[in-house]
Amino acid sequence: MRVSLVVRRFWWLVPAVLLVGAARWWWKPHTPTADLSAAPAPTAPNPSIYADGRLRGVSWVGGDSVTDADLEPLIRNHVTWIVQTPFGWQRGATSPEIGMNTGVGNRGYWGESDRGLAYTAQLARQHGIRTMLKPHLWVQGSGGSWPGDVQMQSAADWQAWFANYTRFVLHYAQLAEREHFDALCLGTELLHASTEHEAEWRMLIRQVRKVYRGPLTYAANWSGEYEKIRFWDALDFIGIQAYFPLSQANSPDKATLLAGWKPHLAAIERIQKRFNKPIIFTEAGYKTTADAAVEPWKWPDNMAVFASPDEQTQAACYEALFETFWSKPWFKGLFVWKWYPGLAADGPARRHLDFTPQHKPAEQVMARWYGR
Repeated sequence: MRVSLVVRRFWWLVPAVLLVGAARWWWKPHTPTADLSAAPAPTAPNPSIYADGRLRGVSWVGGDSVTDADLEPLIRNHVTWIVQTPFGWQRGATSPEIGMNTGVGNRGYWGESDRGLAYTAQLARQHGIRTMLKPHLWVQGSGGSWPGDVQMQSAADWQAWFANYTRFVLHYAQLAEREHFDALCLGTELLHASTEHEAEWRMLIRQVRKVYRGPLTYAANWSGEYEKIRFWDALDFIGIQAYFPLSQANSPDKATLLAGWKPHLAAIERIQKRFNKPIIFTEAGYKTTADAAVEPWKWPDNMAVFASPDEQTQAACYEALFETFWSKPWFKGLFVWKWYPGLAADGPARRHLDFTPQHKPAEQVMARWYGR
């Protein structure tokens, strides 16, 4: 996504940050490190859903707890994967230092701590749901900053940044191996780092593969990044943050949206053929507004809570997305942005306009396609 962090997808976290201070696929069974003895018996997955190998996913929002009840809507909607997103903290786009909060304290949520990540994955597994671990960087600074803005000022700073980033990623690679996470994403929308430093990424991938045996991907921005990355051959999936613009007008119909996908589909197919790797959308989603297809990467303005939601446009965007990609044999799934555990139908007003499909027609669209 390519706008200021404050109006982008993480604006809802900003008040919390200010208050707390800058704030594989399936393999052998294992013994959970957390106590799950009270959890119900695993829910038998639908064999037909697993047979095609697609990731029917949602982007899970970590909180202060997780229960079986939080997972029931996922099962009902045929969701077979979640992605969990812990954060590293970078003081500015030109700073090589990267901080980590792996425990539970006053600068982090339980759901983003190592313990919370592991427990959530273990509980999800008992219900037949797999987990991708997808660490992000939160780039601090005046007004917020996008990870694609990360750009060191010297070769020495880049060397230091990659050393720190490697330490950050290897921590989560070790966690993913220890807790049997089903996939790992090595980074998200790091435009300059990913497109200008191929050798460093290949080194990072080699180091990660020494400690983690599951499949790897990287989450590249839809604009100016995924087509320029040269190390896709070293990964298992090509990952795209799929916020492609599909229309220049508000409230477009499905035919307009399908036409809007055509040039993007052609570009994605070229990359897929070049590297002969399956494609996943590491994020894809639409806010519940009339302009959802114009600039899909933008969060609605804070004052937009007083506007009327446009659930029909959001649902039409979902229909066009699935209709365009679900039949492609090289397309192996997506993670819908985003899913709030326990969100009620009469939940916070800001959720009625943001990206979640919960309690909206888009949820029914997602469930229908995921159930195929």
